[in-house]
Amino acid sequence: MKKFVAVFTLASFLFASPLVSQAALGDQTLKQGMRNQDVQQLQQLLKKKGYFTGNTTTYFGPATSNAVKSFQRKNGLSADGVVGKSTYAKLGVKTSSQTSTFNASKVINKGKQYVGVPYRWGGTTPRGFDCSGFIGYTFKQGAGITLPRTVAEIYKKGTRVTSLQPGDIVFFQTYQKGASHAGIYMGNNQFLHSSSSKGVSVSSLKDSYWSKRYIGAKRIR
Repeated sequence: MKKFVAVFTLASFLFASPLVSQAALGDQTLKQGMRNQDVQQLQQLLKKKGYFTGNTTTYFGPATSNAVKSFQRKNGLSADGVVGKSTYAKLGVKTSSQTSTFNASKVINKGKQYVGVPYRWGGTTPRGFDCSGFIGYTFKQGAGITLPRTVAEIYKKGTRVTSLQPGDIVFFQTYQKGASHAGIYMGNNQFLHSSSSKGVSVSSLKDSYWSKRYIGAKRIR
């Protein structure tokens, strides 16, 4: 299992790129008190533009807030320190809503095309998918949305929901603590995913195996 985790971590590194990072930045509003990878990406961008000094971190503290306010004042925005659509636009970051109109049916239908494709560790194409590779490929092809490479990073995105809608991403804790498997919710308790035993297939949230391991869902638009 340690060997698999190491490979997974390597895959995460290899698939990370400035383009993917910038596409991910903008998926959520950022404000003081938050702590996640998007905050660090924001700091890096502000630093390049000359508004943020010091070392970048994942924490949105007073220094980040002041840098954002300075940028907002300079660009004719309301200097509230909150990074939303208007601030992202001035920063040159395209949000998901700007790049695509989310259509759950289109995403799900795209995913259905790959039912039967075998599971492949580290796979991100129709030649073979792992679970995050399948979700990332389907969202990109079906909605133009670029997601992080790993399940753990995808789990940090979007809005947590309890009332599921088609197109939501459902998460499970399987071989390691935290979100380690995910699928695309289809409705009627069914979800599309790439499992190690069946490849791309449809399963039920009511199945005893998955119901015991379900940890929540996120809506990414």
